[in-house]
Amino acid sequence: MLTTGGCPKTALSIKDALEALEGRWKLLILFALSTGNKRFKQLSREVPGITDKTLSKELKSLEANKLIKRAVYDTFPPTVDYSITAHGKSLEKVMEELHYWGLAHRKEIMEN
Repeated sequence: MLTTGGCPKTALSIKDALEALEGRWKLLILFALSTGNKRFKQLSREVPGITDKTLSKELKSLEANKLIKRAVYDTFPPTVDYSITAHGKSLEKVMEELHYWGLAHRKEIMEN
């Protein structure tokens, strides 16, 4: 169990992590990419409810934080796909734990 013991460095590291993953879409995008490379429209279909504008913004943010990689291929028209980086894959345990927590507490979550 993580305890802060009044340590500001612990709070700062949690703050940094939350800033990199803030919003309702980033973890869902990372989850979709955890099964393999995807193009923009594939991601749009796999993350229901997200708009193209929001998806584009979130992909840029995830790329800036080195959680995903954007690859552009020299084709006509240009082909772009996204993949999760090793840095992004390091969040797999976090996503798995959130999944199990959500399953266990779904009833309480949905009541709110």
